[in-house]
Amino acid sequence: MTTATENKNKKSPVRRRVLAGVGAFAVLLAGYCVYAIAHTTVLHTEIEIDATPDQVWQVLADRDAYPEWNPFLVSSTGELKVGARITNVLKDTNGKETTFTPELLAVDPGKELRWIGKIGFGGIFDGEHSFRIEPLDGGRSKLIQEERFNGVAVPFTVGMLNDTIKPQFQAMNQALAARAAG
Repeated sequence: MTTATENKNKKSPVRRRVLAGVGAFAVLLAGYCVYAIAHTTVLHTEIEIDATPDQVWQVLADRDAYPEWNPFLVSSTGELKVGARITNVLKDTNGKETTFTPELLAVDPGKELRWIGKIGFGGIFDGEHSFRIEPLDGGRSKLIQEERFNGVAVPFTVGMLNDTIKPQFQAMNQALAARAAG
């Protein structure tokens, strides 16, 4: 004969299965989060430009003129200083505009402009965007525009990023090349 105390200490088979299922789900969720945060999705574009690195930088840094020529970053304001926050408005291939306020990580005239933007507190959807300018022979340059995405929401957006953002990187590169070589 079992007592009431013994019955309380025994876990029912259903309860054990539920707890095992919840535990398995928690392990899978934790594994996914670690993978998604550690895994980087990269959008990479580059173009050779018939202009010096300084000429390319002048166009890139003249953000007041973006509405005149830039099909991707249609507006960018704020001081270009490491640690500062700027306000950018980007337009995707569907014409949708998004405003974000990234923090500047590098401002190296003639060489690099880089920032990081985060949704929320970080780890959800983080993007580190860079423009690198490399000198080429004959007074020419190579512009590399790249963004490295990390976070738990990124795997769900890879198709959208490739379809609506990467083509805008390419469009901006071509427009910047035309303006710098102008």
